[in-house]
Amino acid sequence: MATENKNQLKKTMNAFQGVMYVIGLVIGSGVFLKPSIVLENAGSTGVALLMWIFGGVITIAAALTVAEIAAYIPKIGGLYTYLRELYGDLVGFLFGWVGALINCPGSGAALAIACSTFSTFFIPMTGTQQKMFAVSLVIVLTIAQIISTKYGVWLQTLATIGKLLPIAAIAILGLVSGTAHDINFSTLQNVQGAGTGVALLGVLWAYDGWLSCCTLAADMKNPEKNIPKAIVIGITFVMLVYIAFNAAIFNILPGPITAVSDKIGVDVASKLLGPSGATFITIGMMLSVFGGLNGQLTCGSRYAFAMAERKDLPASKVLGSLHPKLGTPINALIFQAIITILYILSGTFNSITDLIVFALWIFYTLGTISIFVLRKKFTRNPKLYHVPLYPIVPLIGIAGGVYLLYSTLKDSPASALFGIGLTLLGLPVYYYCNRNNNKIEDNNKAA
Repeated sequence: MATENKNQLKKTMNAFQGVMYVIGLVIGSGVFLKPSIVLENAGSTGVALLMWIFGGVITIAAALTVAEIAAYIPKIGGLYTYLRELYGDLVGFLFGWVGALINCPGSGAALAIACSTFSTFFIPMTGTQQKMFAVSLVIVLTIAQIISTKYGVWLQTLATIGKLLPIAAIAILGLVSGTAHDINFSTLQNVQGAGTGVALLGVLWAYDGWLSCCTLAADMKNPEKNIPKAIVIGITFVMLVYIAFNAAIFNILPGPITAVSDKIGVDVASKLLGPSGATFITIGMMLSVFGGLNGQLTCGSRYAFAMAERKDLPASKVLGSLHPKLGTPINALIFQAIITILYILSGTFNSITDLIVFALWIFYTLGTISIFVLRKKFTRNPKLYHVPLYPIVPLIGIAGGVYLLYSTLKDSPASALFGIGLTLLGLPVYYYCNRNNNKIEDNNKAA
């Protein structure tokens, strides 16, 4: 019993901090960098705004559904653990592979690169210097989380509150005093995007991150109640923020200008607030991506830790250990930081984000479908959260996920096939670890 307790994470997170983690994970760089890409591929401001609403509805439907699964299976690893228990080891492993080796470190790298790019507004840096700055952010945050999970929670809450201030200022002032009033369904001239599939990829990148809160079950007090609460409240709030923010953008700048902007947040702030507005929004963007980076490092390490506990990764004994005094997953955090740094050194923001979303939504869709499996396997507990309007809400999430996968294959087949390929790279690792585990079990039986 003492050994079991020794390898358990400390439960330091409450429901409010869980909500802050969801908001902090979701609102990162996407809200500042993706509106132009979404508009370019949607073709009109009206369709672009509908895509933000559509993406929010899909995400909320999936979130409401997965929150019930989180209530019944409040274990570390999040969707990795849910898929293992509901579909079997292989499906769960592949999602854990995507989460620990692709999604969290890739997202963290993209956020670190974005933060270093925004910082050039204040300090001119070369490309190499920007990457070194991004690497230093990863190292500092990893050290803070190794020392104590509380530091990571505190940083996440502070960064989340800080990032909402400039977003709220633009949304409110833009809706009230904007003069462009350019929300319509007229096709933009001289803008040829790939189509709604690519636009939806951009939207869902901005919404991504909510599911990572499920990996914090071992860190959270009363996870069976607080994780569903954090997911539902957090993602609903984010959807309202995104819709208001994008409506404000189209109320401040004409569509053709928005579609070609590579720094829409700064351009909108400058138009609305003058020169000081650019400084204000840049600080907000840096806080935003800093908080997102912190959250991705936390949740990515929990994927690796959970997989190591199940011996699904090489060197599982090392990755699945906790610091004897600090009680933090030190090796999993270092592992996650190293992979994130490798992504930083080898990629750019758009190249990294493009390879993530399609692969993730394969598993998000499977996760939403698994609610039907859950209800057959588990006895209903009236004290726990249950998805409202069942089965309508899950079916909305499933339909949205299927549409995304279909439209991406149609509009951007290279991104889709690349995402599938990266996922399938996990198969040799799975069979290697499975074979080694079977050998160990056979040796133990023989002994």
